[in-house]
Amino acid sequence: MKTIFITMLLALQIMQAATAQSKKTAAPQAKTIHGTLEGVTESTGIRAFKGIPFAAPPVGQFRWREPQPVRNWQGVRKADKFGPRAMQNPVFGDMGFRSDGMSEDCLYLNVWTPAKSASEKLPVLVYFYGGGFVAGDGSEGRYDGESMATKGIVTLTVNYRLGVFGFYASEDLTKESPHHASGNYGYLDQAAALAWVKQNIAAFGGDPERVTIAGESAGSLSVSALMASPLSKNLFSAAIGESGSVLGTLPPVPLAQAEHAGAKFNEQVGKKTLAEMRAISSEDLLKATAGAGVSRFLSAVDGYFFTEPPLKTFQAGKQSQVPLLAGWNSEEMNYRMILGKEAPTLENYTKAVQKMFGEQADKVLKEYAASSDAEVEQVATDLAGDRFIGFGTWKWIDMQSKTGGGKPVYRYLYGRPRPAMNAEMGNISANLAGGVSKSTEPAAAKAPLPKGAVHSAEIEYAMGNLSLNKVYAWTPEDHKVSETMQAYFANFIKTTNPNGKGLPEWLPVKGEGDAHYMYLDVNSRLETEKHRGRYVLMDAMAAKN
Repeated sequence: MKTIFITMLLALQIMQAATAQSKKTAAPQAKTIHGTLEGVTESTGIRAFKGIPFAAPPVGQFRWREPQPVRNWQGVRKADKFGPRAMQNPVFGDMGFRSDGMSEDCLYLNVWTPAKSASEKLPVLVYFYGGGFVAGDGSEGRYDGESMATKGIVTLTVNYRLGVFGFYASEDLTKESPHHASGNYGYLDQAAALAWVKQNIAAFGGDPERVTIAGESAGSLSVSALMASPLSKNLFSAAIGESGSVLGTLPPVPLAQAEHAGAKFNEQVGKKTLAEMRAISSEDLLKATAGAGVSRFLSAVDGYFFTEPPLKTFQAGKQSQVPLLAGWNSEEMNYRMILGKEAPTLENYTKAVQKMFGEQADKVLKEYAASSDAEVEQVATDLAGDRFIGFGTWKWIDMQSKTGGGKPVYRYLYGRPRPAMNAEMGNISANLAGGVSKSTEPAAAKAPLPKGAVHSAEIEYAMGNLSLNKVYAWTPEDHKVSETMQAYFANFIKTTNPNGKGLPEWLPVKGEGDAHYMYLDVNSRLETEKHRGRYVLMDAMAAKN
């Protein structure tokens, strides 16, 4: 009898322990307007919900349509892995995807939240990836939201359609559209994701009235585009842009021009009707975009997402008047984009600028002046970076400081060069968008390390994700830079002011007069603009084109 009692007692204790453990490890859930989601709890205690649909799959009749509503689901939907990435060619090498394959069915977002209940009303960050509107994905480790969530921020990454799937326009699509518009589907996806956030983020402990949108490169262009669009008005309260804006880089073209490009693509694939174009498999359509003579699919002033050229919107002060934190990197593009294979000498630099800028060359050589061969490499690097993306970012900052309703604008220049790559990575080389290319060829002499911060170098630092990028041999100094930059970003997301305890004071840009910017590096410091004439000149040249 005693043995039976002891056995029953042990069994009861085991059941109680199992029940307690079950409660302790119960998967987190969130109730959205479309149904209940079940995510996972990370080791940090952050709750992650991945692969959440924010629109219907844009396939079949919904290919080249504005995002359609999500269909409600019954029961509990698992949200424990990333959804598929958008259709894309491997143009940037290894971008570190963690997605569930690649599919035209790609409209998913991911949420990382520190909230334990739906009543906490925490600030929200929505991050849009870069990749030139032809590549990228919200699953990439450098954008991972867990680290930012540990700072008390509900953090999201969002997928959007790319390339021909995201920006193809045609007369037939314009006629079919209830808005008499076509193209811009990638941008419309982003606006739809923000509408989803407005409706659902409270379920994850986020405050729908405190949403900061952010992105790098194409993601930064997207932030500026969303600021210009009437469709995203009142869906966010602050903005962060890392390298780029549509006021200077890849601005939308007239709708007729986009439609003409679509007609040319139809000819290239041998299809005449919209039905035939929608019948092409996603794989064949993607393959066709890599063919010879196929142009980039550009966004358009469609009268719906963009009611006018974004520059006009900003000039008139009709953009979203929200606080802005934006900047660019010290080596956005290499000096070889100016000099080609020629040595960086004064003579070669002068000839290259004269060939590139014609009658404007003397003005360019005055603003981007080098007095010796030793200065040419840096000056040519500055010119290349400004032509590529620095000027467009400056224009955005300048316009917002003047017509943004008096909301604060904070500017930075990021200067931390990446460290050397880990030796065990083998024969690889860095790519423009932050990925790496692996080669099977015998290792050649390694290129010298960049002297400045290359395009996209800041992402892991800003988002606190150095540990998720195994390519580089990060040093204690790199981690220091990351702590500083992430703290500035987190403070801005929480309060619209990047300043905080232990950080160098960051003053906002003034509409007129001296422009302050934060130079971000191991020893971050506030500096005053010394080269405004460069951007004024580029602005004048852009106005003539």
